[in-house]
Amino acid sequence: MTLTPLEPGSGTHASLADTEQKVFWTDRSDAPTAEPPLSHDTSADLLIVGGGFTGLWTAICAKDEDPSRDVLLVEAADIAHGGSGRNGGFISASLTHGVAHGEAIWPDEMPTLLRLGRENLNAIADFIAAEGIDADLRLVGKTAIALTEHACTQLPQMLDQHLRWGENAEVLDRDAMQSQVHSPTYLGGLRVRSGGGLMDPARLSWGLKAAALRRGVRIHEGTPVLQLSRSSSGGVVARTPHGSIDARHVALATNGFRPLLRRLRMRMLPIFDHVLVSEPLTASQLSDIGWADNQGLTDIGNQFHYYRRTPDDRILWGGYDAIYYRGNQTDPRLEDRASSHELLARQFFATFPQLEGLRFTHKWAGLIDSTSRFTPVIGTAMGGRVAYSVGYTGLGTAASRFGALSMLDLLDRRTTERTSLDIVRRKPFPFPPEPLRYPLVQFTRSRLAREDRTGRRGLWLRTLDRFGLGFNS
Repeated sequence: MTLTPLEPGSGTHASLADTEQKVFWTDRSDAPTAEPPLSHDTSADLLIVGGGFTGLWTAICAKDEDPSRDVLLVEAADIAHGGSGRNGGFISASLTHGVAHGEAIWPDEMPTLLRLGRENLNAIADFIAAEGIDADLRLVGKTAIALTEHACTQLPQMLDQHLRWGENAEVLDRDAMQSQVHSPTYLGGLRVRSGGGLMDPARLSWGLKAAALRRGVRIHEGTPVLQLSRSSSGGVVARTPHGSIDARHVALATNGFRPLLRRLRMRMLPIFDHVLVSEPLTASQLSDIGWADNQGLTDIGNQFHYYRRTPDDRILWGGYDAIYYRGNQTDPRLEDRASSHELLARQFFATFPQLEGLRFTHKWAGLIDSTSRFTPVIGTAMGGRVAYSVGYTGLGTAASRFGALSMLDLLDRRTTERTSLDIVRRKPFPFPPEPLRYPLVQFTRSRLAREDRTGRRGLWLRTLDRFGLGFNS
């Protein structure tokens, strides 16, 4: 994609003039009131640290398994604050970061992984309906778009992979792609109508919170856990600013934030992902871009955009510029990175020049984390008293429930179909420590960008592939 420089007074500059640093999904007057912080010492059968999708599903599934179990969930900020409330609103059945990635790393387990992933997504859809959660869930699939000639050459293989695993997919040539969504940059695409769709992440988070409370889960927001240690009773003590929690078991669901277990720091790479949301499009502007299926869209490439329409006809446009800061920094002040949002705006108008003059109302950066294989690291610590499931790189909305169930299996020492899978049993390869980590990430990003430009994978990326390793946006 050809980019033009940002100049003062340009259309891109004007489009960002009044943009607020706010998450569109949570910028609502009807957001639920936060539960009060923990203010005293307490105990629990199961303590869950983290109130994102993984933590909420863990709480709900734990109570559904055993309603008498005393479950306490603590969240450092408030529900929907982190990645679960500020992602793009895509949902996928995949547990393997896509079928191609699954084939490459877990070829023998793919039938089981695909079946479990589909069952998991169906269970989520059924739960949302049964609980009356207004999460705007629409299983409309998505379209992967080819922007270069070498991306077009990948489409037949992508189609074969999807059809081989029973997905509803078809290749679109340039005319067919542009008839669906009108952009001069589109050269083709793969329309996949099965396996996922779109939802409202904040409303899903708040709906899961309400469902957990109805089941008797105790929730304290504004309650960070500072330290874990063994208790004299054989359990685990979690220290918070205003009280300690003596728990029989602990489930860690903190995803991209600094892990409480030192062993996880080598397995995770915290990344800032950037997003823009436009003002609502007029009827004329909607006609100018088409997009009648209202599906999610992504580029085919290592550095890719993901984008979608919102229920009120805005366009959410994110991705591409995934930023890792030296030393695993996760400071919230890093979320306001003007150059990344300016780059996104330029690329938006290169994709949709007919929308010149449109303004962006919201911008933010979301902290996500990657493992070297793009899927979570799941396991136990402290003699099996602590379980963890962290590292949802980009397809974690549905996979978080699988991670929650896996943690509960591990804590209860159950051997199940889930815990027998390599995706649970085997840990992803660790990232190197600093000072090597930052330059290696930057070098890998440069090789990924070169492949996007040229279509050539290169020796470094092929070497990473051989070990099932990677890094992308």
